[in-house]
Amino acid sequence: MEYQILKHEIANGIALVTISRPQALNALNTLFFNEMNHLLAALSQNKDVRVMVLTGEGKAFVAGADIAEMVNKNEREGTDFSRLGQHTFRSIEKVAFPVIAAINGFALGGGLELAMACDFRLASAKAKFGQPEVNLGLIPGFAGTQRLSRLVGVANALYLLTSAEMIGAEDALRIGLVQKVTEPELLLDESMRIANLIAAKGPKAVQLVKVCVRQGLGMSFDDGNELEAKHFGSLFGPNSQGEEGMKAFMEKRPPVWQD
Repeated sequence: MEYQILKHEIANGIALVTISRPQALNALNTLFFNEMNHLLAALSQNKDVRVMVLTGEGKAFVAGADIAEMVNKNEREGTDFSRLGQHTFRSIEKVAFPVIAAINGFALGGGLELAMACDFRLASAKAKFGQPEVNLGLIPGFAGTQRLSRLVGVANALYLLTSAEMIGAEDALRIGLVQKVTEPELLLDESMRIANLIAAKGPKAVQLVKVCVRQGLGMSFDDGNELEAKHFGSLFGPNSQGEEGMKAFMEKRPPVWQD
């Protein structure tokens, strides 16, 4: 597929994906969702990919959904558009490798919903965050009402969702919406540094950490513990990555990971 909005490159186990629609502040439209669905499927089939970094081109990560596309939709079309975005963002959560959002500028509306679908978030000190949908007489449609409360708590989520107030990177860090804030010129370097740290770890272990955390959120504590125990055990045995990692530690050498 020839992508019109997404740019991507793969090196050293890291897929760097850039949303490139700067003339519209990278606003999300149907074409974006179709391209992202296709790219995620392709990256999932590439055994070389261990981490994905997602960022935006220009002064925005994503400034929201494309209002010009939405304005004339009827109720059914609005519901379908919501479900399309929800499906795409759920697919980001479900890919085997960790996905890091490198938030370079505005992450508003659908842009913040996209960032929240990633596994964790790094932000430029100049980044701005918000869910301004109520200003338009709308609500978030890409699972923003669900993810925001899970990330920052019910009160913080309702405050942001109902006031539509925009907050800066330091406030986003304080409430746990982002995990790290950097100077703007250092954002991509720091994101790639962390991606390289992850890519160097046991690839199966990293994948199973994501499985246990993501699936465990929908389970009871005891069921989550059982899921963890089974995946923990799966990493032991002859020629396993766990065996290689433990032997390398005891032999004081770098591990050699085999698929």
